[in-house]
Amino acid sequence: MAAPMNSVGKLPTERSPFNNTSFQKKTRSKLISIPGTRPSVQNGQLLVSTGVTSLDYLLGGGLAVGTVLLIEEDRYDSYSRMIFKYFLAEGVVCRHELFVAAAQDNPDDILQELPAPILDDVVIPKPMEQPRLSCDPQDSLDAMKIAWRYQNLPKVQSALASSSRFGHYYDVSKTMDPEIRQAAKCHCFYLPEHSTHSSTTQSPMLESYSALLKSLQEVIQREGFDLTTPMSKSRNILRVGLHSLGSALWGDDLSCHDNPRHRHTLTTFLYGLRALLRSSLSVAVVTVPSHLIQDRALMGSITRLCDNAIALESFNGSERETNTLYKDYHGLLHVHQVPHLNCLASQLPDHKDLAFKLKRKQFSIESLGFSCSLIPAEG
Repeated sequence: MAAPMNSVGKLPTERSPFNNTSFQKKTRSKLISIPGTRPSVQNGQLLVSTGVTSLDYLLGGGLAVGTVLLIEEDRYDSYSRMIFKYFLAEGVVCRHELFVAAAQDNPDDILQELPAPILDDVVIPKPMEQPRLSCDPQDSLDAMKIAWRYQNLPKVQSALASSSRFGHYYDVSKTMDPEIRQAAKCHCFYLPEHSTHSSTTQSPMLESYSALLKSLQEVIQREGFDLTTPMSKSRNILRVGLHSLGSALWGDDLSCHDNPRHRHTLTTFLYGLRALLRSSLSVAVVTVPSHLIQDRALMGSITRLCDNAIALESFNGSERETNTLYKDYHGLLHVHQVPHLNCLASQLPDHKDLAFKLKRKQFSIESLGFSCSLIPAEG
């Protein structure tokens, strides 16, 4: 029987009735061991990578299992879609299972667009000959510097990086090898393929959202991600990607009217989603076209029902696109919420002026206007 979790991704620790000391040694055996995960150094939560190492840093080391990351889409849904695919690609590399839901694009098409993982392709020169003795001491010193420079570089790899590594790098200009992608187990929910008949009951949730939540619940229970059931096989992580919720394609009118008729349908769905994830080894990324939602109070409610919330503001089509101040960036990133897990309060990052860009075919987040970024560089 799997041990119940006192918090998301964290097993309860055993306490002896004879041990009254407040200092207890933490052991790794108390935590669930799953490839592609690691415990948080801050609160012991089980974390997975978003696929963007700089975003992991902003969120406190990664996404906690059992939580929801809300991404407020940029105006053309280009960069938010990119992070969405990073998240799924990281799941493929870590051999996690995927659950992808969309109303516009077929999830199979989204999976075919996943970025290719970057190999550890630092090429080491051929073994250097023993440096010849020189009468000039400066020549000998230069040879020693060259040898020291290359001694710690990794060897060339002809395969993917180890799945035990936390966080990988991806090339957005290339798509993932079909053999790698097809090796991952994926569950798809494509709304046009699910008939949603209007219910006669006064349900607070749209039929599309209800069918989506029911499908996800069935996968969690059937595939053994539910922590309330006996463990029948080795544990794994289910990565849930829900694309563009709140759009008219889902039958929602949040983005169509100032006073939408289905005002509380998305918030009701998010409440049920988070409750479902809390008792399972699952983590979700949800994108929402927030720039189309006029009611900011309603958008605030949507944000509060998610554990993490970021917003992407692209420069495409705006005055900032030609502004020399932002010439090195493609948009701004706003961190609206970070999770309050095993703590009374959490703090947003100290550096709030954040920008993102595509650098060397990789998506990276940096501190705006600072040459020495507080965020680890990509690649």
